Amino acid sequence: MSVSAGARLDRLPISRFHRRILTLISIGMFFDGYDVYVAASVLGATLNSRFSTLAQNAQFVSVTFMGMMLGSFLTGFLGDRFGRRSTYQANLIIFGLASIASAFAPNMPTLILLRGVMGIGLGAELVAGYAAMTEFLPPQARGRWCGILNAVVVTSLPISALASAVLIPRFGWRIMFIIGGVGALIVWYLRKSMPESPRWLESVGRTEEAEKMLAQIEREFVNQDPPLPAPASAPPAASARNFSSLFGPQLFPRLFVGATVLIVANTLIYGFVTWLPTFFVQQGLSIASSFKYSFLMSIGAPVGAAIGALSADAIGRKPAIISASMLAILFGGIYPYIRDPRLLPLAGFLLVVCIYILVALLFAIYIPELFPTDVRMRALGLCNTIGRSATIFTPFLVVFLFRSRGVAGVVALMIALLVIQILAVHFFGIEPKLRRLEEMQ
Repeated sequence: MSVSAGARLDRLPISRFHRRILTLISIGMFFDGYDVYVAASVLGATLNSRFSTLAQNAQFVSVTFMGMMLGSFLTGFLGDRFGRRSTYQANLIIFGLASIASAFAPNMPTLILLRGVMGIGLGAELVAGYAAMTEFLPPQARGRWCGILNAVVVTSLPISALASAVLIPRFGWRIMFIIGGVGALIVWYLRKSMPESPRWLESVGRTEEAEKMLAQIEREFVNQDPPLPAPASAPPAASARNFSSLFGPQLFPRLFVGATVLIVANTLIYGFVTWLPTFFVQQGLSIASSFKYSFLMSIGAPVGAAIGALSADAIGRKPAIISASMLAILFGGIYPYIRDPRLLPLAGFLLVVCIYILVALLFAIYIPELFPTDVRMRALGLCNTIGRSATIFTPFLVVFLFRSRGVAGVVALMIALLVIQILAVHFFGIEPKLRRLEEMQ
């Protein structure tokens, strides 16, 4: 049998093989999300203990996002050059070791430096994990399973918040880095057995390795009843692409959509969700009430990701993205004007649900599907780099809007960006639902 990696993978029914891949990738990416979200609690503790100053905390956050931007960009080239498996393993060990080292940082400048190293691994894992998962799944299940992957990842938001509340008062902030680092290293060891993407192997001409990997995967289905169907005919192979092809007439509209929606998604997360405790305190709530409200709203993250996973294959990527954007506009428009303390967390919860429906659809499902295998990770890396760049300016813009217009000013920015997202996806986006990755060349 000729290699035809995509056609042979797409005929496989969802099985123990796919569940194993999902488990190994999702646990690694869970610790990635944990390390990102736990920073807020850690910085509060370092400031309270006078280990850090406000200025140093700002440097910590800035260095984190600079590292994530660099990691997102570099991993695109490394993943397309050296493979998905070696790249996500390297990412995991980088932020795992740096996280453990951070627990022993003697001062804040050292912690900031180590955070930059962690950021490189964190940004890279986001790109490599979703790309690898996408390439193993058949089209009829790709949206749902990549959405499930994202749902596991975003459970790190409420779990990190709860763990911080329980552990930091007893053991101090350093324990949080040890948990993240040790967890990442355990997953790194477990993921050593993960296969390389046969799609990538074939795309770079390593056909013997691709054939060997596919034969190994297909052995798990040898006793299946009914037997596996014959692979679908493969579309004509496209000529090899380089980085500049992303700016050509075929792929640039997809790159434009990918960069635009990730700017919007990152601004929604880091311009609204992570600022909720600050908004509540500034509006007169106590610290305890602020954290309670924020935790209740954070539960909307995995709920939204689960809805995104179910809606992607049910109604399609573009309709789901546009519908979730419109609902976010609706709840966002209502949110600033709610005065009843019983309704405020409910409205905030619904808004966070909508935001994380978009996070699941965009980060985990839609953007990885837009690009051909031979440039997938470079395209994802570039989109994520541009999307992350928004986080450099978001804090300053949020502070300005909040001081001048209150929460309504911040929400107005979110609504304007969501309108731009709707227009970009509607007019320039393609629909990958039930389409093989090889059809979207």
